[in-house]
Amino acid sequence: MDKIMWNEKFNIGVDVVDTAHAGIFRMVGKLMELVEYQPDCQEACKESIKFLEDYTMIHFSQEEAYMRSIEYKGYGKHKKHHDDFRDITLVSQKEHLELSDYSPVAVRRFVGVLIGWLTGHIMTEDQAITGNIETRQIYDETPDTTVISNAVNQAMGDIFHLKAELISPVYNGGSIRKGYYYRLCYHMEDGGEMQLLLAMEEQLARRGVGMMLGLASMQKPELVKDAALQILKQFFHHMGKMFKSDANYKICKEEILSRHEFREDFMTRYSTNLLYETRLGYFIFCSRKRMEGKESLSYTG
Repeated sequence: MDKIMWNEKFNIGVDVVDTAHAGIFRMVGKLMELVEYQPDCQEACKESIKFLEDYTMIHFSQEEAYMRSIEYKGYGKHKKHHDDFRDITLVSQKEHLELSDYSPVAVRRFVGVLIGWLTGHIMTEDQAITGNIETRQIYDETPDTTVISNAVNQAMGDIFHLKAELISPVYNGGSIRKGYYYRLCYHMEDGGEMQLLLAMEEQLARRGVGMMLGLASMQKPELVKDAALQILKQFFHHMGKMFKSDANYKICKEEILSRHEFREDFMTRYSTNLLYETRLGYFIFCSRKRMEGKESLSYTG
């Protein structure tokens, strides 16, 4: 079984925060051991998840107190990420757990979502607190492939510590080796809708997620699939911070797709279709923005 733990090389350099991150992942690892090795562990899982939830909320409060103490400029937006996780993501996952009576499948999904959200958040928002990564609004809203490619490459480097080389600016829908496929839809403040169609080769997803947790590779495909979705949501948000528009957006739909569903949706025409190669595998990034019934060719993060 994958032994989940926090990879210390991703510490942000603030003891109270780094200690909490390690504690959270230690508890997640114990929760996974319960699911794997103890049949009929619903009550134990329920207690563990409640303790983990309480611990995470305490951590958020401590982290927010630290940001206030250093007068961190990004405090308001960072706190909103915490609030949305508590009020939206966590609530949704707890409802699913209760409806399933804390079944092993539901607990594994909860763990995947939690790992993905936390690692994505830590690698972007938390690292920014101490300046370990810096995102500046350097790009204008544009359909220019070079600009979008640079933003994708920076996000890939900041989150996965990988270089993404653009090998096709006009990806044609061809198959990659076995992978994970996703569709994300966002409502924009200008009334439009941003749609993303994303794919990661399985090896990239498994080793990318595993690397963050001190593992050579994450082996459980369902856990990786759920974790990668959460990380990709924060990947897009991180890209968005590089654009001068600073548009507000709210996710309205997130879907895990089959390869067939991915290909079908791709054929409905996306204005940006990019294929990247990393040392761990391929990554596909397609996007389109629709403005009240018509499609725009621009990208806004």
